[in-house]
Amino acid sequence: MVCIYCGSHTRVANSRPQKRLRQTWRRRICTKCGAVFTTNEVIDLSTSVAVRKADGRLSPFDRDILFMSVYKAVGHREHPISDAAALTSTITSKLLDGTEAAVKPQDIAQTTLDVLKHFDKAAAVQYAAYHQ
Repeated sequence: MVCIYCGSHTRVANSRPQKRLRQTWRRRICTKCGAVFTTNEVIDLSTSVAVRKADGRLSPFDRDILFMSVYKAVGHREHPISDAAALTSTITSKLLDGTEAAVKPQDIAQTTLDVLKHFDKAAAVQYAAYHQ
């Protein structure tokens, strides 16, 4: 990776996998200017996971679509954006636990509903009203 300040090469000073979020935290140091910054490396779900539609077509998984549907469900809460972001990470992590590279929309909806039921019953009802 290149330095965000000068564009030179960087080295990794510290690295920690975050299993629950399925990402890797890294502390990087520029070899030229000495700047220190942090990166979080995540899986590119749009190229790794596909959604198998009812007619058999495959389309790329779009985390933003999932985020928006969860955001609408938790819109009544005090911090809907941070809640939706955390819930979306949990849902994608649960979806990736399977061995399939293609998931069905029904599986996405059911996993989302299960996670929302444990988090906020009102949000689960709101989500189910639009996705069942």
